[in-house]
Amino acid sequence: MPKLTLDDLDVHGKRVLVRVDFNVPLKENDDGSPRVADDTRIRAALPTIRHILDHGGKAILMSHLGRPGGQPDPSLSLACVADHLGTLIDERVRFSSNTVGDTVNEVINGMANKSVILLENTRFDPGEKSNDPAFAKALAALADLYVNDAFGAAHRAHASTAGVAEFVETAAMGRLMERELKVLTGVRDNPEHPAVAILGGAKVSDKMGVVRTLSGVVDDILIGGAMTYTFLKAAGHDVGTSRVEEDRLDQAEALRDGAGDVLHLPSDHVVAPEFAADAPATTVDGNDLPDDQMGLDIGPATIQQYSERIHNARTIIWNGPMGVFEMDAFATGTRAIAEAVAEATDNGAFSVVGGGDSVAALAEAGYTERVSHVSTGGGAMLTLLEGSPLPGVEALSDQ
Repeated sequence: MPKLTLDDLDVHGKRVLVRVDFNVPLKENDDGSPRVADDTRIRAALPTIRHILDHGGKAILMSHLGRPGGQPDPSLSLACVADHLGTLIDERVRFSSNTVGDTVNEVINGMANKSVILLENTRFDPGEKSNDPAFAKALAALADLYVNDAFGAAHRAHASTAGVAEFVETAAMGRLMERELKVLTGVRDNPEHPAVAILGGAKVSDKMGVVRTLSGVVDDILIGGAMTYTFLKAAGHDVGTSRVEEDRLDQAEALRDGAGDVLHLPSDHVVAPEFAADAPATTVDGNDLPDDQMGLDIGPATIQQYSERIHNARTIIWNGPMGVFEMDAFATGTRAIAEAVAEATDNGAFSVVGGGDSVAALAEAGYTERVSHVSTGGGAMLTLLEGSPLPGVEALSDQ
């Protein structure tokens, strides 16, 4: 059943509680004060915020930031995010040092139409992650309407993403959430062929559902990252000291058997004797690694093979790096895949990229504007692609 969107709401004069995803990286100014290091996620929420303000609503924004463990942590306050948001929308953004309670209620009740306030980090309250009904109800009491625009947190059943919707009369999705769902369900359910999925990262366990679902949808699944070595060990190869999920070997073997020729593993590897930026890197052909070496990136032959399939694709889905992207010596594979995806998009392919390292690789190379859609949620993207429900979406009101 389709869910309500912003277009279904009359926000004029209403208190609109908006769950945004302002879980952004911070860095210190020269004086030690924090500031936003990357405002991509903040900018992604602007269409929803702007719609509410332009239509005479009162925007009450809430988000989590980091992992404060259910208690206040000044280093993870959203105060500097409120300041930054104000510069983006050219409006005064009030900040509340509390998330719920009488003080917050008083401030919100005194808000004028077309004004905005950002509440303090929802994870400062232990009831957020536990989806405590009392905390969810207190959040709902702040609003007439609820809008979830935090796609990056939609796979979590927390108080501010799912629980709150039970205590408001109307709960809808924002512009960002609406676009993410449209794009990702489109490439999952009806991709233009040839369709290629590129899956990397550390754990097979994180990607099992996606591999299982997409193996029946796409033409090729290109595997990279440390998850490669769980697949290879399951197939009987020697993987040296590479990272392996020993408890997933049987599942990896079954997954590969089920995917058949659709699933591709690297044919060569960049290896090193230790997980270190200055470790001496060498390339190993084939899928048996020396006993004292660990695989840390895909090799040049794999880059060429994968790039050819990407260049021929009409639909591309990418989630996860091909190697240890944080270390320059082992970032070549990820950067090459980013370039191939950008080039294929230039030639008319529809590309979707999600996951922190994949998105970072695009940004570092200056390719962000050369892909069709950059998803704001790695985990939520995977959950949606594998066909599992998103609690933050399921909780919204049906049309």
